[in-house]
Order: sequence, then structure tokens, then C-alpha cells
Amino acid sequence: MMNTPLTMPQMMERAERYFPSKEVVSRTESGTQTFTYAQIAQRTRRLSSVFERLGLKQGERVGTLAWNHHRHLEAYFAIPCYGAVLHTINLRLSPQHISFIINNAEDQLLLIDPDVIPLIEKIQHELKTVQGYIIMTDAENLPETSLFPVYHYEKLLAEGDPEFSFRHDLDENSPAGMCYTSATTGNPKGVQYSHRGIVLHSMALGLADSTAISERDTAMPVVPMFHVNAWGLPFAGVWFGAKLVLPGPYFTPQILCELIQSEKVTISAGVPTIWMGLLNELSEKQYDTSSLRAVLCGGSAAPKSMIETFEKKHGIPFLHAYGMTETSPLVFVSSLKSFHDNLPEEERYEIKAKQGMAVPGVEIKILGQNGEVKADGREMGELLIRGPWIADEYFRDERSGQAFEDGWLYTGDVATIDQEGYVKIVDRTKDLIKSGGEWISSVDLENALMAHDAVLEAAVIAVPHERWQERPVACVVLKDKYKNEIPKEEIIEFLKPLFAKWWLPDDVIFMDEIPKTSVGKFLKMALRNSLQDKYLNSGK
Repeated sequence: MMNTPLTMPQMMERAERYFPSKEVVSRTESGTQTFTYAQIAQRTRRLSSVFERLGLKQGERVGTLAWNHHRHLEAYFAIPCYGAVLHTINLRLSPQHISFIINNAEDQLLLIDPDVIPLIEKIQHELKTVQGYIIMTDAENLPETSLFPVYHYEKLLAEGDPEFSFRHDLDENSPAGMCYTSATTGNPKGVQYSHRGIVLHSMALGLADSTAISERDTAMPVVPMFHVNAWGLPFAGVWFGAKLVLPGPYFTPQILCELIQSEKVTISAGVPTIWMGLLNELSEKQYDTSSLRAVLCGGSAAPKSMIETFEKKHGIPFLHAYGMTETSPLVFVSSLKSFHDNLPEEERYEIKAKQGMAVPGVEIKILGQNGEVKADGREMGELLIRGPWIADEYFRDERSGQAFEDGWLYTGDVATIDQEGYVKIVDRTKDLIKSGGEWISSVDLENALMAHDAVLEAAVIAVPHERWQERPVACVVLKDKYKNEIPKEEIIEFLKPLFAKWWLPDDVIFMDEIPKTSVGKFLKMALRNSLQDKYLNSGK
């Protein structure tokens, strides 16, 4: 067989050759613009040539702090196709963490959106390696800024070479991209993605029992392009020739619904909080969402009630998935097997609420106290993963030894697996609640709580208990129309038929908002810190 390298230039070149008229719809600070793949490819080549002119060397990192739009998409390909490393930076992190990330990666250039300028100005004196700042703006002229040297993205492109040749001598195992974890504790950890890993991961996204992305799709990644490569949708979408819809900065559920309706979006991807917001919008206004064949949900467990609402009330198929920054991220997709069609509806939704089966190419095992757990859907253990798009270390970080061992990634997620190979994430190891020597899953309680008609969001945490060591407490955000009308006793009564008595939360705390991480997950550490003293001092 021919030993042809799996590298990223082939992806953009395929779109350029076979799908020149397919569109990229891009929402930016000044409105919505539409480009063909022929235009995107030419602009990408121009940007690659700009890096050469600025003296960027192969293997050096280029940071991006940007939303989901066409310029970010061009950077997604121009940087690795030039031979450098695309470093997407989570602009929602603290200034201290962003400074750490840029210095740890030794970024040489930063491509930034105009609204990020004030953030970078505050930390520019801390940045040790950055040689220049490129502002990705619609405006004809740059805004006033203390950043130096600073360049205008479009003016650089105007001077770039539209015929610039992508590199074809790249080692498929060399880094093409990198991203840092969102760091709920300590500094963020860097993960590098190889050309080979990105190509194989993109191929997996196109499998029929995965997300089945194809040329027929109109894909809208709502998950930020600064977070785990927007789950790989930009790479796969370009390679397969799908139409892309990029929702840009500061979108709302209304904007997303309008884009789905106007652009006939067929598949979209986001975290559960995005889909909760969309459901609220759909409950208040009418939109045509009939084009959707799937909404892809990951980042944290989606409540079964939310899956049922999407499918039964709105006729929108719901695809549950699982991944991590360390896994590129695709690991599991909960697609039903053929014989599941004959199961009762309730059983089918129980399966769809699981994270699913490992996609082809990925291996998993779940380790309990006595080795691998039984495939009975009940015994719990830590999830381990390996595969060609799974990281094998953190970038320049001594914590690699805590997560990678014997060729496996130790995820820190507690899971079960059933006889059919469907995995259910029960909790994070740090979020499991140990009460009187028995484990309670905060995720199961949260999903049950969010099935209550009045509950918008729910997070369950462990609080100290004098007798039982730990007990669960539910933090609940009510929907606006139910606020001040639902007593905590009603919430507990709602849970009683679903769980053993000792699983029931000791308390329900109503909140206006649950703190979230930079990628929309519940920030349980903040809840624990704020409530720990209360329960320690109360003697409960």
C-alpha cells in the first residue's frame, strides 16, 4: 500500500477542487456575510503567505482569540497548512490563565477579534514571545490600541499570495493544533493535536453511526471554535464539502433559531446549556426547524427529559455524545442499534440518554477496585481511553503522569457499561457523593431534577455531614414563570419515586444562576466552596 501522509492540506484542497461553490455563512460584528469555498481557499492561501512574510517558522505556535466566523475558519487551515501550529485560546478564561497559556505555548503571533483587544492590552506586558498582533475586523481601519506591532487582517490578506502552495512535506505526526483545558483547578493543561489525529478524527465524524457529516449537510457549530476545535466540525465540514454556518459573537437563542430557519441547518453542536436556551426560545416563538436531522450535545450529560422534549415536542433528533480536550474530542456517540427500534419508547430514551458506544478507532475500558467492571450497566469504575486521536501527554506539564499511564488516558470520569457496549458517565471522580460508605451520582439527580416542569437548571453537590461524611444538596434555578411559587418540598417529593430515600438531597437551594465554567459546564467547585462553611457550621 502507498504510504501517503495524513495531513491537513488535502482537506482544504479537496474543498477547493470539488466544492468551490459551496457556501460558508459567517456572522461577524457588522452582520452576516457569505463566501464560497473557492473564496475561502484563496483567502486561506493568502493568509499562509502572510505568515511566511512575517517570518513564522515551521512548528511555531500561532494563537487565536476569536469567535466562530470565516476568518477564524481561514486560520484553522492557513496555520497548519503552512506548517505552524494552530493554538485556539479560550477567550472566556481569566486574564491570568490566558497569559499563562500564551507564555506556556510560546505563541509567536496572536490573531484576535476586536472585542478581545482590551483583554490582551491588559496582559501584553506579561507576554514573553508574541511578535505581533493581527486584528480580525470588518472595519476599514484598526481601532486605537496600545498593542504593538499590530496588523489589519484584511489588509494583510490583500497583499498575500492567492496562489501560495501549502506544504506537502509535513510529517503526519507533527503537531497541527493545540488547545488548553478550561482549568477548574490549577493552571490549564495543553494538548497538542497531530495532522494524523485531526484527519482520522474528521473521518470518524463522517461515519454513519457517528455524526454522519457529509456534503449534503449544513453544519452549524455553536460550540466555540476556541474550545476543542469546535468538536472538529470545521475540519470535517470543509473536507467533506458541507455548507458551514458560523454564528459569530454574542449570539442568542433567537439568533440561532433564525439561522437554523434561514440557512436550513441540518446539524448543529453545542453544550446542554445552549440547547436549554433553544428550547425556551422554541416554547415562546414559532420557527421552522424541520431541516434539522440532529442536534449534537456534549460537554456534560444531557437530561433525558430534554432529549424527549426535543424529539417529541419539536421533532428534532437529539444525538448525545462524549469527549474531552484530550480526545480531540469524539469518543462516544449514542446512536441506537437497529434492534432498538422495537424497544418500548421509554427504554429507547434511556439508551439515548447514555453517552453511547465508542466510535470506530477508539478503545475503552472501565476500571473498578477489582479490575475491569462487569458489563451490567451498574458496576462503576474510571473510564480509560486510547486511540489515534487521543493525547498521550500534556504539553510541557509535569501533570502528564497523573493522567497518562501504560498507553491509556485516565479520564477521571466514573462510568458504567452495559452488555451492548453503551457507556453512561455517572459522574466525575471529584463530584461523586459518598454518603455512609455508599456512592450517589450527582448527574443522575441533576437529570431527574431538570425533568421537573419548573426547573431550568440544577446542580447537585456534596456537602460535609457529621454522621454520613457527605450528603447531596440540590442547587436549582427555576424558570421565570415559576419563581417564588415552588417550595423546596415539592422538588423533593418529585424525586421520591425515582430514588432510594438515602439518595434524596438534604436541602434544595434556589438560586438566580448557577456559576458555569468558560465552556458552559456547571462550576461545582464554586458551589461547594460557597456552601461548605454553611453546612459545616450548621452541624447538619
